[in-house]
Amino acid sequence: MDKSIHTKQYRMLISLIREERESRQITQEQLASKLSVKQTVISKIETCERRLDFIELRQICIALGITPSDFINKFENKVSK
Repeated sequence: MDKSIHTKQYRMLISLIREERESRQITQEQLASKLSVKQTVISKIETCERRLDFIELRQICIALGITPSDFINKFENKVSK
């Protein structure tokens, strides 16, 4: 299994996070504040400079107001197309 942050599926995952954030009109800075991290952390995640683990993904989903299961379903739909 490839663990690279450069896989197509990983880029799709990050793209979906950004889409969800932007659709809610939440800035990187606002999301970072909700997560008690610096804005650069969100930037590095969204530019694939920093690998995201599941716990962080869950926290981001909750901060964006989407359940992790709904997010995963959206991701699965995107990947299967």
